[in-house]
Amino acid sequence: MAEKVNSAQFNELLKGDKPVVCDFFATWCGPCKMLAPVLEQVAAQYSDRAVFVKVDVDECVDLASRYGIMSIPYVAIFKGGEMTAKSLGFMPKAELEQFLDDNL
Repeated sequence: MAEKVNSAQFNELLKGDKPVVCDFFATWCGPCKMLAPVLEQVAAQYSDRAVFVKVDVDECVDLASRYGIMSIPYVAIFKGGEMTAKSLGFMPKAELEQFLDDNL
């Protein structure tokens, strides 16, 4: 399950030992709504390998700005506090799984 977090919670998670997979989204974004159930399925499969979170770019403008996010959905993987991989736009389940397999 990908929990929605705020900026402070996100920054705290980056200090953890597990990689963080973050879905930057907005409630009004159609492709974001399409990605949400796919991400939930995959998050359950990969929960032992990473922490999955969602960040609303309209509520966390500071994070969107920090990472230069201009388009969504934007899925990013963070390791050791640094962004190590990113993907822009909707991904079907198989593509998202491949992205995680390649980058986790």
